[in-house]
Amino acid sequence: MRENANIDGKKVLVRDDIFTWSNLISLTRILVVFPIIWMHIQNDQQVDIWITLLIIYGAISDYLDGLVARWRNEISELGKILDPVADKVMAFFLFLYTVAIGWIPLWYFALGVARDLMIMAGSGHIKKKRGKVAMSIMSGKVSVNIMGLYWISVFFFREAETTHTFLMMVSAIMMVVSFIEYKRRYYKIIREGADFN
Repeated sequence: MRENANIDGKKVLVRDDIFTWSNLISLTRILVVFPIIWMHIQNDQQVDIWITLLIIYGAISDYLDGLVARWRNEISELGKILDPVADKVMAFFLFLYTVAIGWIPLWYFALGVARDLMIMAGSGHIKKKRGKVAMSIMSGKVSVNIMGLYWISVFFFREAETTHTFLMMVSAIMMVVSFIEYKRRYYKIIREGADFN
């Protein structure tokens, strides 16, 4: 267990625990993806109450794991990896599915995947050079949330095309903005040796 100064100057207690409630919540977020897709296919691409409840759980669990980690004082190195990975796995498969059925354009999906791969490569380099994983930044979380709103609007409100277009463009802009901020933080950590969580 160690207290580290975030690059923003905040102090966070980071543990080396693996088996924590917050990590379990993150893991379950990955596991709900496949039932959502399977049930949607079985229902002829119609949404039912079970699909809706699983999607709600996936969204709530993204906040719940961080809340539980702070409440139980169990922010961990594994959790710093598992939380964003769970987000990315869930988003990847849900977006891939909606691209496959023609509801979301391929270019948008490709932009999101390219951004995530570059951020993950940077995180891996930070882990290799500095021995720990950097936590997600706020613009990254905002980007994920807008992306989620876009997907929900497409999945649940098929006729709201103006809303789809608006959320898609705002989301694409936020992906670029958050990538630039991640890149700046990467340089602060690698080039300037800034401390971080």
